[in-house]
Amino acid sequence: QVQLVESGGGSVQPGGSLRLSCAATGYTDSYYVMVWLRQDPGKEREAVACIDSEASTTYADSVKGRFTISKDNAENTMFLQMNSLKQEDTAMYYCAADRGRCSDYDDLSLADFAYEGQGTQVTVSA
Repeated sequence: QVQLVESGGGSVQPGGSLRLSCAATGYTDSYYVMVWLRQDPGKEREAVACIDSEASTTYADSVKGRFTISKDNAENTMFLQMNSLKQEDTAMYYCAADRGRCSDYDDLSLADFAYEGQGTQVTVSA
């Protein structure tokens, strides 16, 4: 059974940094896409970053230059390094996974993924 477990969320002041982790267990497919999504109550879900088994990455315009997605294949873990955080980055952050590539999706924010985690809360406030 595939499980995705996020960690690393917390409260931080504007301009601060956090590093999120997504540990994947039971996932053995070597052809995959992994995505970080976020959603704040009252707002639409947004895909902030994507990485696939070919190490291709994509980012939402709102986080380009501030967030970096990466993965450790040996540990089956994906990361999201978030720098220069803004109040508008406040949200529940989820990781998701499926077969495929980042380029397969017209809009990652609208996609249904085979597997999603429970999320980790990120709060940015002064």
